[in-house]
Amino acid sequence: MVDVVLPALDEAEALPWVLERMPRGFRPIVVDNGSTDDTAGVAARHGAVVVVEPARGFGAACWAGLQAATDDVVCFMDADASFDPRDLPKVVEPVRVGATVLALGARRPQNGAWPAHARLANRALAAELRRRTGAPLSDLGPMRAANRLDLLSLDLRDRRSGWPLEMVLRAHRAGWDLVEVPVAYRPRVGRSKVTGTVRGTVQAVRDMSRLLARP
Repeated sequence: MVDVVLPALDEAEALPWVLERMPRGFRPIVVDNGSTDDTAGVAARHGAVVVVEPARGFGAACWAGLQAATDDVVCFMDADASFDPRDLPKVVEPVRVGATVLALGARRPQNGAWPAHARLANRALAAELRRRTGAPLSDLGPMRAANRLDLLSLDLRDRRSGWPLEMVLRAHRAGWDLVEVPVAYRPRVGRSKVTGTVRGTVQAVRDMSRLLARP
């Protein structure tokens, strides 16, 4: 089994499609991050492990899911149907064979999947990561896979939108090679809490800017 952490906030509508497409051998761990809909119930009825994390924040949900994971390899992906779980095996493969400790899914968006303001912010962030790490990164890669124990050793502290960036920065400092794998990126189901709004994107940029400002 490979554990798949899916942080979820009001994703009852999207979860059936996501969980029904989960590949054999991949165990979904849905982290309900304060939903007001039936996210937890839908996840449970579709066979997912359900973890409740009342402290709001993307990083808080990811951390709770990581604590619940038990397999050697753990994946992270959004629960809003913007990613196809059937891409998970190819993201996991470089980690499974020992080619890397952390693999990032580089988004290849379909029409309408990625708002312009969010795409521009990601492009700027990827350029900064290339400058800092020397790795040929094109995307922050919300779908990703890593060795669980190595990931725990990074001692990630961010509990908000900076979690994915902190992981990449700490992985680089730890001397890990970073590998990108192209994955499909679809229009999400429902409204995004981050990239779907300018306000959410600005908040994410602030969280990540705070991390980048650290020595």
